[in-house]
Amino acid sequence: MNEQEEKALSRKGQTAGLVIAGTMLIWLAANWVGPALGLPGRYAILIDLLALAALFWAMVVTYQIWQARKADK
Repeated sequence: MNEQEEKALSRKGQTAGLVIAGTMLIWLAANWVGPALGLPGRYAILIDLLALAALFWAMVVTYQIWQARKADK
């Protein structure tokens, strides 16, 4: 694997890590602020589904990185 491909995989990994961390922070904040604002439960479910979608995306990207590194060996 050349240096350019390695940097691209590194950036993908950083992006996936930021998505995971950001998703968890936003999800925790939303679950704390939602009841305080009196938001209906359907918004909590929507936030949960959005968080699951973001985490699923990060898992797919992480799998792609793993496969690319495995193929290089």
